[in-house]
Amino acid sequence: MRSLFLQGPSFDGYDGGAGARYQMKREVKSFWYPTWLAQPAALIEGSKLIDAPAHDLSFDDISHEAHQRDLVVLHTSTPSFNQDVRTAELLKALNPSLKIGMIGAKVAVDAEGSLKASSAIDFVARNEFDFTIKDIADGHNWAGIDGISYRNSEGVIVHNQDRAIVTDMDLLPFVTPVYKRDLDIQKYYGGYLLHPYISFYTGRGCKSRCTFCLWPQTVGGHNYRVRSIGHVIEEVKYVMQAFPQSKEIFFDDDTLTDNLPRTEALAVELGKLGVVWSCNAKANVPYKTLKVMKDNGLRVLLVGFESGNQQILHNIKKGLRVEVARQFAKDCKTLGIKVHGTFILGLPGETRETIMETLAFAKEVNPHTIQVSLAAPYPGTFLHNQATVNGWFAAERDLLNDDGNQIAQLSYEHLPASEIFDAVEMFYKKFYFRPSKIAGIVGEMMTDSDMLKRRLREGVEFFRFLRDRKLAA
Repeated sequence: MRSLFLQGPSFDGYDGGAGARYQMKREVKSFWYPTWLAQPAALIEGSKLIDAPAHDLSFDDISHEAHQRDLVVLHTSTPSFNQDVRTAELLKALNPSLKIGMIGAKVAVDAEGSLKASSAIDFVARNEFDFTIKDIADGHNWAGIDGISYRNSEGVIVHNQDRAIVTDMDLLPFVTPVYKRDLDIQKYYGGYLLHPYISFYTGRGCKSRCTFCLWPQTVGGHNYRVRSIGHVIEEVKYVMQAFPQSKEIFFDDDTLTDNLPRTEALAVELGKLGVVWSCNAKANVPYKTLKVMKDNGLRVLLVGFESGNQQILHNIKKGLRVEVARQFAKDCKTLGIKVHGTFILGLPGETRETIMETLAFAKEVNPHTIQVSLAAPYPGTFLHNQATVNGWFAAERDLLNDDGNQIAQLSYEHLPASEIFDAVEMFYKKFYFRPSKIAGIVGEMMTDSDMLKRRLREGVEFFRFLRDRKLAA
């Protein structure tokens, strides 16, 4: 089947890609590669990938595809679902014979409700969907395809048995040739990554059991399955040849450091190639492993600190002690590894005092850059179930406002949603508006003309973000 893989038009600046840990607009422009769409696209000959938000495409810009395709696969999320349904309906109106399916965490946890939302959705692929989509594109009978829910010829919704997860990750082809064919890498930004960058996965799944984390609980699972190091290195070599302008490779595994011996072995092979790279890490990587990584091209780690309060870390099943995270941060500083730290406000157990404790902790460990998010109880997560049972949801049940900005969904008797929402701005200001941080930012700008232009742009976007939050409050 002539297949289109689509990240549909949505809010201006909205990043809903599967690589996005939070599907929303960012404080500064950021777009993650739609890797989980590129992966099945790489399996299907003659396919095409369109990432509309990152490339600033409207429906009118892509509508012609309705007549050139037999199959459209839309990635969707809880925040973007209504808009994605609208896109599906518009495509179906242009070509009623078009088969339209959806993938993503939203449909994985609510296949029945997703199909009932619109007759324009012919099927949804649950959980890990790469070979499920390939079977559909290859024209197999839907009744025999594991992992899908669909309407049969009588209009009855049928749920086939789950598809077994992929255990031999080397069976999956490289995604970066799809990037080369269909995407403009200049459109992808990360506030802490060099620009332009390339990202892809070396494995799927995460051993950690964090109650809020979407992907392991809905699609990827908690068994960390990895590609062979040789397979990863071959893709890195392809990236070096195909994207000579790329300044950094980001490995988007939920937690690359889940397997320390493999991490060290991969780092050594990357060092032989002389590439600059970065990855997600838990704040418990020992000094020995960090040194091997740094000595072989590691530049920055994306680290989910989440909170500086030990009880909150216990509450969310983070499996991390504050003193270990503190030592990790010291080791990174000693080795010259930059850290982008992420923090979440409004998690179970949060109080006014714990917010200030986390702020103090953030100042102490002093990541190079930070992201502060509101606790987001996505359907399918333990946190969502917990919030439902305990009645923690604020009156507003949407994850985003009409402009695509994140809102505070959780509210407690001792700490209302409005205070949690306001605390994000306070946190950013008190962290960044310190003389030492301002001096560091200015120093970067004075010594690097590209960084000067970038930080000026990000500064404008950041202050616009603060302004928009005030208007939304």
